[in-house]
Amino acid sequence: MYVSSTGADGVVDSDTRLEFIQKGTRVAARYAGGRVKRGWLSGRLSGADLVFRYVQVESSGAVHGGRSECVVERLSSGSIRIVERFTWTTRPGSGTNVFDEPLR
Repeated sequence: MYVSSTGADGVVDSDTRLEFIQKGTRVAARYAGGRVKRGWLSGRLSGADLVFRYVQVESSGAVHGGRSECVVERLSSGSIRIVERFTWTTRPGSGTNVFDEPLR
């Protein structure tokens, strides 16, 4: 997935790519690109609601993390969109990111 928009307090950007895996209700992902050297998230899906914790190593070398509540949507094109409301737990800030699956 790619980042189609990010909040002012967000670190991911259009250069960040996310790779999700799902087993039942468990969801995990790794991501990297832009200001993020490597990031990981782990969470649970319940219907269209996805809740997870994330941690990332940034290009500055800093390690930061937080929690997110998301809504997973299927678009008319058939692709998936995730609208994430994130809150940092290691620094001030929160916001909304949107992740989109590339069209096939």
